[in-house]
Amino acid sequence: MSGGADVTRVVIVDDQTLVRHGIRALLEIADVEVVGEADDGASALEVIADVAPDVILLDLRMPRYDGLWTLDRLREQGSDVPVLVLTTFDDDTLVLDALRSGARGYLLKDVTVEQLTRAVHALAGGGTLVAPSITDRMLRALRSFPTSDDGDTFAVQPLTDRETEVLRLMAEGYTNREISGALSLVEGTVKNHVSAILLKLAARDRTNAVLRALRLGVLG
Repeated sequence: MSGGADVTRVVIVDDQTLVRHGIRALLEIADVEVVGEADDGASALEVIADVAPDVILLDLRMPRYDGLWTLDRLREQGSDVPVLVLTTFDDDTLVLDALRSGARGYLLKDVTVEQLTRAVHALAGGGTLVAPSITDRMLRALRSFPTSDDGDTFAVQPLTDRETEVLRLMAEGYTNREISGALSLVEGTVKNHVSAILLKLAARDRTNAVLRALRLGVLG
């Protein structure tokens, strides 16, 4: 499959060859091009630097240099390539650690190909996505996690009902355009709502807004 203007380019990072090949086969049925593979974090950094993908699919449990190590190195390098964690592990602490380390999405490997491709396109479009099946577990983990040093102990300005609707769709990985269609709003209005949400939650970006909302029970 060759790349094109509308094709999302991904790198798959997983230590199991069979899993990588299976994911590649599924993605290439859809409008997704696999431009590289790696079996651990160290080789992933090299591949990512070489091919500059739109999205990284990252397993967490790998020998030598695992997924959390990879996320930390990407963050240190200032990488802005969105990372979608794709793993069999739905452990609360792992989910929280991955998101805090910069992952923009978290899915389990039992997702359908439609769910996977939707997540890939959502991240490529600037969105975030956490599997609904683990959102409740993540919420419990965030609520029990000690207060961070990035200022989560602030008085939250109440969100309007419409802002809450927008925030829920943000948490599901919807882009502004998709939120516009889902709520029958013009895209400019959606952008205004997103800006208001970021301001009220004192969040630097959409991912941070979703994390803080979950921590504070705004989406609970």
